[in-house]
Amino acid sequence: MKSLRNLYKIGRGPSSSHTMGPEKAATYFKNAYPDADSYKAILYGSLSSTGKGHKTDEAILDVFEEGKIEVVFGDVNTENLPHENTMEFFAYKNGEEIGKSRIMSVGGGQISIEGKPELDEPEVYKENSFEEIAEYCMSHNIRISDYVEQNEGEEIWAYLHDVWKAMKNAVIAGLSTHGVLDGGLGVERKAQFLYNQSHIDESDITKENRLVCAYAFAVSEENAGAGIIVTAPTCGACAVVPSVLKYMQDKKRFTDQQICRALAVGGIIGNLVKTNASISGAECGCQAEIGTACSMAAAALCELFGMGIGQIEYAAEVAMEHMLGLTCDPVCGLVQIPCIERNAVAAMRAINALSLANFLSTTRKISFDTVVETMYRTGKDLHSRYRETSEGGLAAMYNK
Repeated sequence: MKSLRNLYKIGRGPSSSHTMGPEKAATYFKNAYPDADSYKAILYGSLSSTGKGHKTDEAILDVFEEGKIEVVFGDVNTENLPHENTMEFFAYKNGEEIGKSRIMSVGGGQISIEGKPELDEPEVYKENSFEEIAEYCMSHNIRISDYVEQNEGEEIWAYLHDVWKAMKNAVIAGLSTHGVLDGGLGVERKAQFLYNQSHIDESDITKENRLVCAYAFAVSEENAGAGIIVTAPTCGACAVVPSVLKYMQDKKRFTDQQICRALAVGGIIGNLVKTNASISGAECGCQAEIGTACSMAAAALCELFGMGIGQIEYAAEVAMEHMLGLTCDPVCGLVQIPCIERNAVAAMRAINALSLANFLSTTRKISFDTVVETMYRTGKDLHSRYRETSEGGLAAMYNK
């Protein structure tokens, strides 16, 4: 598996697959053919279906000088694509084609270039399953967070500290902003309203739900408004991890170093899904994005409360298991409905998974590795209309 730096990325929303990935692809292609007079990009699959709502064209246009590239939304039904988020780039000089590339945005801001080796950092983790990681940690009497440090080096803590700082800043920014999100749906920002709705007779559980949801809405709304967030594992699911960790730090006074260790464990969970399945909504539905985020948050919480490896696995597994089959059906191709509320619901579910893991981990029958493989197969079985094309589900049923 690759470094956690390739999972947690600080960047601008609203979509890691539809904005971060295409921007990275455009930058690569421009650098590959710097002497070209003009360029063209053709978007296929989900990028073509929902690229306008996700600002894919803007992400690509911003890389090039004004007027030097044409962005074309291709046929959404093109068959035999190597990935649901496929782009083709062309470079021209003196009217002649001098280069082309087929590039896939594979989730989390990562890209894959047809015919080229991976662009990103080399593999830093030898183990590629939770079973292997658990066996290694138990045989060496270390926690998963220690395992991360062994493989990444002590410098990973400085990186995760920056990640945590960016996550907290996204919460603060979201809570400090009100108004209507761009896109035409008229979706009002609700984080500030939720945060300020405290009552004297409010029960502890009601307060917890309200604050966790307020933090989740804050980050999701920042993402939808093209603010700065952290992929965890994607932009669309970026609010689950920070909302539960921010709430627990406020409530229990955990240190930033403890939070970073929790992020390390959550990152391993996200890395496993990314390696063995997918974190792309266009490839496997929202179960791949929000399901993974929920598992990451649940595992991170377990680390925060000092739970064992078996409890961490149980929490991550139960969080993912009950997201299986979740469709990705963004209304109008925007990361707003149902995406914002979905982050809040997943955050509360992660806390539920923590509670279950505290009592029931010894009774589990399903491993985390099994549920990850199940998620991937389920995602591949989903019809394309339920995989970020906005052709089915709520996207098809919603009437303005």
